Amino acid sequence: MLATITGKTRLTGLLGRPVEHSISPMMHNEAFAQLELPYAYLCFDIGEEELPSAVEALKVLGARGWNCTWPDKNKMAELCDHLSPAARIIGAVNTVVNDEGVLTGHITDGTGYMMAVKDAGYDVIGKKMTMLGTGGAATAIIVQAALDGVSELAVFCRKSSRFYARTVEIVNRLNEQTACRVKLIASSGDYEEDRLREEIGTSYLLVNGTSVGMAPNVGQCLIKDPGVFHKNLVVSDIIYNPRMTRLLEMAKQAGCPVFNGLYMLLYQGAEAFFLWTGKNMPIPVIKEKYFS
Repeated sequence: MLATITGKTRLTGLLGRPVEHSISPMMHNEAFAQLELPYAYLCFDIGEEELPSAVEALKVLGARGWNCTWPDKNKMAELCDHLSPAARIIGAVNTVVNDEGVLTGHITDGTGYMMAVKDAGYDVIGKKMTMLGTGGAATAIIVQAALDGVSELAVFCRKSSRFYARTVEIVNRLNEQTACRVKLIASSGDYEEDRLREEIGTSYLLVNGTSVGMAPNVGQCLIKDPGVFHKNLVVSDIIYNPRMTRLLEMAKQAGCPVFNGLYMLLYQGAEAFFLWTGKNMPIPVIKEKYFS
């Protein structure tokens, strides 16, 4: 179903490079049509250098808002007038709301993940989470988890990561600004098995926030010893291609409930949809058409 374009239709869209692979146009335009809302969603191949002029053009055009993906998220935060608490802590934006030229930046990746946890039937609030990795998606998740009320976070990263210095700053901010106790476990090489066993052993939820195990490298996994899994542990992967990663296979064999990152993608889009329209995305319809 496609929305009817009229003189009252307002623009939303995606800025980034590349963007041609995105399913966001199908998801959002279907939702607009289902609810008969006067919006349309398009993709624009915009790099970081072109971003300031593109944003000014979108303001002049009266666009209601837009998403940002790589490589525009950090630069977009600098161009906004206001930032949500999570976007301020991270210094990155993936969703912008335009209110008559006043731009408010949000980061919905973490919100999308936390909604996916609930969708899978789990409640991590007041409990401990262990995160593997500190890239963009992983950082958004740990920030939102801390803001939402996760009691403790153990974050594994490599000192050689280009995100290391940023991660140290964000962990310090979370410990200062939230009630969550956030611990950074940095290593020079592979994550130390003793530390993994220690932190995972007291965790309710383990999350792979890296691309390790994503197609075509489907046999890779950051966890080498299946003995780290325990019966009270939920295991999650932000990867959704393949839908059953090596990590999830190992965890499932050990008796742990598991879920992948497919619905994180859905719910981060649903949050942006709500910010633009004030309406809830028709999740059952979108799930059936694009996520089944």
